[in-house]
Amino acid sequence: MSSKVAILRTTPQTVLEDYHRLMQLADYRQAIDPHADTALKINISWHFFYPGCSTTPWQLEGVIRTLLRDGYDRNLIHACHNRTVVIDAHLGERENKQLDVIQAHGLRNIHLYEKEEWIDIREAVGDLANDFLCLYQVYPKGFSIPKRFIGENIIHLPTIKTHIFTTTTGAMKNAFGGLLNEHRHWTHPVIHETLVDLLMIQKKIHRGIFAVMDGTFAGDGPGPRCMIPYVKNVLLASSDPVAIDAAAARIMGFDPLRDCKYIRLAHERGLGCGDVHQIEYVGDVELAHDNWRFVGPFKKMTFASRMQHQIYWGRLKSPVEWSLKTWLAPWAYIASVLYHDWFWYPFIGRRQVRKALASDWGKLFDRWETLTPTDRGWELPPMPPPPLKRSLWSLFKTCLNILWTAICEAPEFASRKHRR
Repeated sequence: MSSKVAILRTTPQTVLEDYHRLMQLADYRQAIDPHADTALKINISWHFFYPGCSTTPWQLEGVIRTLLRDGYDRNLIHACHNRTVVIDAHLGERENKQLDVIQAHGLRNIHLYEKEEWIDIREAVGDLANDFLCLYQVYPKGFSIPKRFIGENIIHLPTIKTHIFTTTTGAMKNAFGGLLNEHRHWTHPVIHETLVDLLMIQKKIHRGIFAVMDGTFAGDGPGPRCMIPYVKNVLLASSDPVAIDAAAARIMGFDPLRDCKYIRLAHERGLGCGDVHQIEYVGDVELAHDNWRFVGPFKKMTFASRMQHQIYWGRLKSPVEWSLKTWLAPWAYIASVLYHDWFWYPFIGRRQVRKALASDWGKLFDRWETLTPTDRGWELPPMPPPPLKRSLWSLFKTCLNILWTAICEAPEFASRKHRR
């Protein structure tokens, strides 16, 4: 099968107009029914701002403006967040300035784990559940998905980056948090098969599926957090999650069908086009043949990512992995917060943030609340590179709150409280 992927180069001065053109080129109105609710599935891979990591405010702004400009009903559009035990979505939507965009446009802002009904998967998809590659092996008693997703459009808002479990991550992985409960880490040993099962579910329940991928910053290395960000000035869009992920993987320097098992599995099952030679590119098509020569997530792994690989696929699997499916699992959440939020971000990541803030995109992010866009984008006045606004002491105090939240909201403890 063939699919269409739109690809454009962009600048802060033209990014809003570029997002409109991008989505038009990818025929988004054929995929997104204007009469149904549309969920904007925001990606927050880290609650702190880290370039290339999470949905950018200009990405969200560009997509919302496009929908409104083309006549979509504001009352049928809402932002959509999932919760991860080690990622604070409420902090993340503020730190990444996504909440500013949602509030400025007066849209609903829905957190799927708060006052939302979840229903059993068989009630949602029926006999399709019999075709799952792995989810019933992971969850033999079944699992639930958000009821509100049934009949909704969904627009995924990932960024271009690598991932320590899946080599690359994008539109297909963006469904992971929204469709599975907080025990989704149980699927990590079969993560590729899980993403294929989730795509089958999406095709069954959603009225329409579309993806808009931001590559203004792109991340290489042990993502989705501890990456080296690069300014790449690229945008992609498609109604085929497999094709847009394949296109992004190819640009980063990977062979999608060889290096990304989840893309190959989805392609083989006819769920989308993972063969970059069969994709129809529109827009600045020469960009589709770029090769950024990213080294990928496995050559310079962090201590945390090496330990995760050992637990899920290596010598620690037998003695340790079982604990992640018991009340002992919060040890892993605590370890993740201590490593990433208390060590890596303050002492390593902030150097990358400082470099990124010196770029035009970094300056736009820093001055987001004070700059007024034109219809095309943002005219940036001459300005020096902004300083880091959060001191180490302030960062550590915030991390203490994150650690406490991770412990209190651990599903293993929460389920015990509910049983009482």
